[in-house]
Amino acid sequence: MRDELPRLLRDEVSDPRIGLLSLTRVEVTSDLSVASVFWSPLDAKEPDVERVGEGLRSAAGFLRKRLAKELSLRHTPELRFLHDPSLELGAKTLSLLRELEDDDG
Repeated sequence: MRDELPRLLRDEVSDPRIGLLSLTRVEVTSDLSVASVFWSPLDAKEPDVERVGEGLRSAAGFLRKRLAKELSLRHTPELRFLHDPSLELGAKTLSLLRELEDDDG
């Protein structure tokens, strides 16, 4: 699922709200009923996280159907997309560290 979802998002979902994303992790419940898909935007400019989330929620049913065809699972889990701010926070931290280095230099 972790390998197939990015391909489907890139090649088969055309919703302009979604843009470039990194899927940071996928957590599936023990009964395989729900898959929580954590994502972070890769756009250089500040993305509208709510808008991206709406696009992903809108595409969830389509993605689930496509996953059911691609993967050999008895039951395809419901997809829940959750924003993961870790990449953005990491980039901001690196930027602050570079500023400190420049001030000390």
